[in-house]
Amino acid sequence: MALWDPLVKPAVDQIKTPVRWGVNHVVPRTFFRAAARRGDLQGRLIAAAPGAHTFALLDLFDEARSHGPLVTGRLTHMAVDHAAVKEVLSSNDFRTGMPSRAGGLMQRLGAWSALDVISPVEPPSLLVTDPPDHTRYRKLVTKVFSVRAVQRLQSRTAEIAAGLLDDLDKQVSESGGAPIDLVEAYCSLLPVTVIAEILGVPLEDRAKVLEFGTAAAPSLDMGLDWRTFRQVEGGLREFDAWLTGHLEELHRNPGDNLLSELVAAQDEGVGLTPHELKSTAGLVLAAGFETTVNLLGNGIALLHDHPDQLALLREDPSLWANAVDEVLRYDPPVLLTGRIADRDTEVLGRKVSEGSVVSTVLAAANRDPKVFTDPARFDVTRENAHEHISFSAGRHYCLGAALARMEGEVGLRMLFERYPDLRLEPGARRRPTRILRGYETLPANLRG
Repeated sequence: MALWDPLVKPAVDQIKTPVRWGVNHVVPRTFFRAAARRGDLQGRLIAAAPGAHTFALLDLFDEARSHGPLVTGRLTHMAVDHAAVKEVLSSNDFRTGMPSRAGGLMQRLGAWSALDVISPVEPPSLLVTDPPDHTRYRKLVTKVFSVRAVQRLQSRTAEIAAGLLDDLDKQVSESGGAPIDLVEAYCSLLPVTVIAEILGVPLEDRAKVLEFGTAAAPSLDMGLDWRTFRQVEGGLREFDAWLTGHLEELHRNPGDNLLSELVAAQDEGVGLTPHELKSTAGLVLAAGFETTVNLLGNGIALLHDHPDQLALLREDPSLWANAVDEVLRYDPPVLLTGRIADRDTEVLGRKVSEGSVVSTVLAAANRDPKVFTDPARFDVTRENAHEHISFSAGRHYCLGAALARMEGEVGLRMLFERYPDLRLEPGARRRPTRILRGYETLPANLRG
């Protein structure tokens, strides 16, 4: 049979690909669309979210909240209150990953057709694993993202931001004042450069890593159309191949960076298996810049549209750190995340059966009037802005939260200091993704 493998495998893969699309996207999309037509709140949210500004979903959040802290729909539960979201994310009664239907046809088809490259939504990704594996993976990378480690990176981040702003000055001069896309020229380049240095990615490969991140971003969404699905999987395959080569190079020529340390730990038999290493490295790399791109873009738009709040920051620069938390609360980079009940349990007195899915809507929890006074107001002086749940909670609390906050503060402060008269132009476009929330393009006239 081995002699036939080179011929048989491509043919089998051609069959697996549409099966995988059907199981992971066509079936869920069909169910959610049907549920939305019947008025199901979760179905309506799934249908409305792609490409829409998060602000367009606020009425849906309020409607869901009127039904109580946990809304039970036809397909899932939906948690929208701050307390309910935090309880689900912090409880040991819930796990990550996909629903399990032992012996079910869909489960068997999903396992048979599973993608053969790393993916953020497939084990051993940190996003979809739980203890003890999750604890082991996370322990190996936590030290690089500690508050103390991030503080040491702050001056280097400022240097990178200053260099990018110098490049913007040149672009403005050369273009004669034509609008510049801030997402492409600044918001994406700052975090990818920082995380690439942490992980030892060569300068010449950083544009490629950005392309991989953009291509793979919709992988967190369900219900992709065939074209987007194929683009996502193509991006994941290219990223997998590049990362394999990069890790092999670090094995031969290690440097002073996190990935070299992980490779060395693997060689010593105390680290990760080859597949675990690649999955962890890939997620840390992609997650290390993808959501921060959104944070920066969302922050620029909010501060531009609220000049009174920008004036407060100019009067008192010590407010910048709090302003970043308010941006995260008001327009979070991630809409929601899901959990599955491991056993029969309760959430704020509401019963949840084993195997049930709970969608925790982070953006809705951040607008809970029981926690945030006048939640519809953008206020950089808000005393409890840091109580947002944009970084999740519990054991899956965002590993890079301190890094994202620091990059947000440095990136936004330095941009508005350099360009106090920055003016956004027509043509801004939101990302078409459902889970990741931010701007795909943000054209601006930097001289006002």
